[in-house]
Amino acid sequence: MQKLISSIASRLVIAVPYLWLLIFFLIPFFIVFKISLSQVEMAIPPYSPAFDLSAGWQAFKNSFSQFAWDNYIWLVEDPLYYKAYLSSLLIAGVSTVLTLIVGYPIAYGMARAPATIRPTLLMLVILPFWTSFLIRVYAWIGILKPEGLLNQFLMWAHVIGTPLNILNTNTAVFIGIVYSYLPFLVLPIYSALEKMDYSLVEAAEDLGCPPIAAFWKITFPLSLPGVIAGCFLVFIPAVGEFVIPDLLGGSQTLMIGKTLWNEFFSNRDWPVSSAVAVILLLLLVVPIVLFQRAEARAQEAEK
Repeated sequence: MQKLISSIASRLVIAVPYLWLLIFFLIPFFIVFKISLSQVEMAIPPYSPAFDLSAGWQAFKNSFSQFAWDNYIWLVEDPLYYKAYLSSLLIAGVSTVLTLIVGYPIAYGMARAPATIRPTLLMLVILPFWTSFLIRVYAWIGILKPEGLLNQFLMWAHVIGTPLNILNTNTAVFIGIVYSYLPFLVLPIYSALEKMDYSLVEAAEDLGCPPIAAFWKITFPLSLPGVIAGCFLVFIPAVGEFVIPDLLGGSQTLMIGKTLWNEFFSNRDWPVSSAVAVILLLLLVVPIVLFQRAEARAQEAEK
């Protein structure tokens, strides 16, 4: 009896995340996918459904061959969309690399700091989350604009003679993304470095390995799980970012998040915007799944 109860309890525990995934991911995804196969209409809602599940399974099978893939073909034919995808991937990739360059030394310094001050350093990393994300992005407008704090300081220090044009450029977008998502990269790396056995580094140095070589051969490889997790946490939301490109990048910055917003709310073309969202999701999910499978196979091969 106890074994039966424990078996049922374990299955319920396993079922909870799957139920969560079903309700909040798979069902919304299929709703969006269904809309992406529809045609735009001047109505409420602004599309005509491609098929109706309430009509029964036979009606669904009959309408399967009539699915309208025109919206996906349109995404391939119109250069705006694939340029937005490529630009988003490029900006997100560069931002992730910059965040890693800035965040890794911070995480390393936190992990090597005395244990008594680590909680304080950790709190300082998390402190920006106590303020609204939108307010923090707006604050960068006051810093980066031509008459902003940064240009005033540089001109006061006689570093520049004329104000720098940073706002409404990709540089401002990089700054905003790095600042906003830096804690998401610092925390996983810090967690990996804090658990590392630093006696391995000391042993390598005792055997004549220079500190820099010991870092690249021991410390960095052992922190790779945290680096990979942090890069995913930065790259994935940065690809679909809307607020930062809209406020800091201006009209010249082309990212898929802005394109998606314009299609939904300005053009009210729900089918095309749903197709954009489906392609974006596949671009992000498929590589992650393939990477996880490769990692699982590598771990099985090591065993």
